[in-house]
Order: sequence, then structure tokens, then C-alpha cells
Amino acid sequence: MRYCFTLLLFIIAYTLQAQEIAPPTFKDTRVINSHSVETLKNRKLDIRIGHRFGDLFGDFGGWPTFYGLENAADVMIGAEYGISNVLTIGISRTKGAGPLKQLINPSLKYKVLRQNEENMPFTLTALAMGSISTMSTNPNPEALSNFKTFSHRMVYNVQLILGRRFSDRFSMQISPGVIHRNQVRFGETNDLLFLNAAARIQLSRVIGLILDGTLPVSNTLESSGDPYYLPFGIGFEFDTGGHVFQVNFTNARGMMETDYIPYSTSNWANGGFRLGFTISRLFNL
Repeated sequence: MRYCFTLLLFIIAYTLQAQEIAPPTFKDTRVINSHSVETLKNRKLDIRIGHRFGDLFGDFGGWPTFYGLENAADVMIGAEYGISNVLTIGISRTKGAGPLKQLINPSLKYKVLRQNEENMPFTLTALAMGSISTMSTNPNPEALSNFKTFSHRMVYNVQLILGRRFSDRFSMQISPGVIHRNQVRFGETNDLLFLNAAARIQLSRVIGLILDGTLPVSNTLESSGDPYYLPFGIGFEFDTGGHVFQVNFTNARGMMETDYIPYSTSNWANGGFRLGFTISRLFNL
């Protein structure tokens, strides 16, 4: 049954190639923290640089850290390549903001269905990505970074992204997914289900307002006594033609789903949000 369903999706996707495809749902392959439904066009190389500063306010922000600008919660540099118009591969390195640091993040993204004006009202994209920690092993046997085996360094994320361009000015998507951690604290579950939502509002020819938020189905940090707050971001997106530039505010410290979804401990209400930016530059190969 599973193979029949996969074959059916492939046939539908192949058939839609000949139909008139709607304009892109989003301008970029990311919406602040989360992936969008978009994949790169064939033979496009996307070089990405992202940064999340420290807390703007609260106990760890304010003037002593120049409102977080002197601290770096997370830093990302990576590249993605369009194998075809519907298949994108990528790899990045992030500092890491959770208990696992120095992360290598491979990804695979496939656009299964594409919105068109005839009989397909939405775009459906499948995403598989992972994170591998390259940090030194912590000698503390209670620490998550006490890697007894190499597999304990790995975290995986699989999700489906369903998006729709409702008009020239408004797009929205929802994305259910699951994160699997090979090593967790006592009392936590290895699998973490979540639901993500994101939207984009076109404000002018080159500027868009973007928002995203993620709701984990289970709060796995409560078992260890750590606070947990839903990761939410709001920002602006600037399309200059040659590249897309995002500036945003978010309480998520990490930039990868495998990092910020399980370990968001910053609270907007206490000033635990930060300035961030992402630069995306496309090259033709």
C-alpha cells in the first residue's frame, strides 16, 4: 500500500509539469527559522549566511551586551544546490545553541506537488534533514554530549510542508513533522512531533513581512525542570534581485529545526528574544 501511494504521488507530480504553475509561494527557501515549500531551480547554487545575536533585553541582554549584538546565539554558513526544479540538496555548519554544538546539517528537499491554476490548490514539499554534532565528548555521564556511540551525536528531522499562495500579497503554509533524537535526558522521549505554521505578506515590490511559529506536540523539557517556550519569529524580507536578505526577531536561539524546536528556553515576555539576519545569494552553475 505504501509503494502504491508513493507511485500515485509521482504520477501526479509528473502530470502537473505540463500545466501552468503558479508563481512561487515564498520568495526564499526559508521563513525565518523554518523551511518554506520552495526548492531551488535547476542548477542554482544558494550560498547562505545566517546569524542570531544574543538576548535584546532581560538578564542576559540590555546595555552590558549592547542589546545582544556583542553575543552570538547561533551562526550558520551553508550551501544548497538545485539538482532539478523540484529537488534540492544542502549542507551547512552551525555553531549550535542547544546542548549539542558544532553541527553539520545535511538536507534533502523534494517538491512533490506544485500549485497550479487548474486542479492543484497547494504546493506540497517533503523535507529530510539531520544534524551531526562534532563537539568533543563531555566526560559527565549525565550530559547529552557524553557520546557513548557515534549515533548519539545525530538528530533527525522529517516533515511535510503544505503551502498555498492565496494572492499576490499573501502566502501561508503549515508543516507537520517529527524530530528523532538518538540520545535524550531521562524521562524524555526520543521522538518529538511538532506542527509549524508560517506566512508572508507582501508590503511593497521588494519588501515582505514574514512570520513563523512552531508548536511541539509534547513538551519534553518539563521532565528535566527546564522552562520551554514556543519558538516564534517575525521579520522582514528584502528581495534585491540578486539575493534575498532577511532581518528578524525571534526567541529561538538555534537556526536548525533539530536545534531550536527541542530546546527553546527563551521567553519573549522576559526580553529573551534576539535580532537575526540571513543573507541568501544565488549563483548559476
